[in-house]
Amino acid sequence: MISFVRATIGATLVLALLAGCERTHVQQIGYRGTGMNTNYSPATLAAQEAVNKQPKPLRTVSPDGPTAGEEYQNVQVLGDLSKAEFARMMISIKNWVAPDIGCDFCHAAPDYASDAKYTKVMARAMLKMTRHINSDWKTHVKATGVTCYTCHRGKPVPPKVWFSIPQIPAGMMVRKSFERLPTPSAAKTTLNDPLTNFLLHDDPIRVVGLTALPTGPHKSIGDTRMTNSLMILMSESLGVNCNYCHNSRAFYKWDESVPPRATAWYGIRMVRDLNNSVLVPLSGILPKSRMGPGGDGPKVYCATCHLGTFKPFAGVSQIAAFPALVGTKAEVAAQAAAAAAAASANTPAAASPAPAAAPAAPTVVSTATQVSAKP
Repeated sequence: MISFVRATIGATLVLALLAGCERTHVQQIGYRGTGMNTNYSPATLAAQEAVNKQPKPLRTVSPDGPTAGEEYQNVQVLGDLSKAEFARMMISIKNWVAPDIGCDFCHAAPDYASDAKYTKVMARAMLKMTRHINSDWKTHVKATGVTCYTCHRGKPVPPKVWFSIPQIPAGMMVRKSFERLPTPSAAKTTLNDPLTNFLLHDDPIRVVGLTALPTGPHKSIGDTRMTNSLMILMSESLGVNCNYCHNSRAFYKWDESVPPRATAWYGIRMVRDLNNSVLVPLSGILPKSRMGPGGDGPKVYCATCHLGTFKPFAGVSQIAAFPALVGTKAEVAAQAAAAAAAASANTPAAASPAPAAAPAAPTVVSTATQVSAKP
């Protein structure tokens, strides 16, 4: 009798535990038999959907009439837009960045031409950066593109930014290392600063040797922990596992990886470009309250746009309704004409040139399951 009661209680507990489990969805992303699968839980997908709700774009307006550059003073970026288009863009930016504050967040009203507020100077630089991303880094953002909302999500300061960690003096013991990096899991792998090393500086990321003997790349355990920390940070930023990009049988092999690895390769270099060419130079105009503990300004990383989702806004284009965020009207028209001419000639359109700072890129040999690249 006692055995029966114990068995009944045990079965009840097991059923209770199973009832609390959540059924996951499995998607194969690599070759069969390689274990390259991604698991998705309904709860996670629901949370990601809530985070990635994009605001409905304002209705389009007439491109006719005098331009903003002709009608207003000190319009340095969007001057080729019509007055109506310019107003639509300004209202959109207000909704994307400072909906609770309004136009005064950037403008010293009633003098809207004034650059008295640092936020206006910053916003102008951010518009130029957005165009740079959408025009020169299509290898990463593809047709989705970015707007101010991609990073800001209705907040004056993007929810996900990072600052360099002050150097730890030799011999000093540090507690609570998890407070020193954006995510706890990444911080537990190292007390150092992989973001500065890899997303600001151009330190080599690869640590896997190609031979059994120490013939290269001569990396220490500390180097390995730094790379591991970066990879975990990227994984958590996108809400995916390592095998979203890599074949875990051989992490270093490009010919056994999948196309998202090439996209991530471009993304790392895009982030370096933005941090060094845009954000670090802008640190000089920021007030002390916006600076990090080491006196540096905020910088971007994968989570700044992705916020835990492998594709921001599920890949829905952010720039289709805002072509001005790709370039001037003349530039956008020239790109469209080039693409149309290439299509009519049945030849692939020339890829957008990467910024000079970007190194040679991996060569994607297939858009289905396989990429090949230089190590």
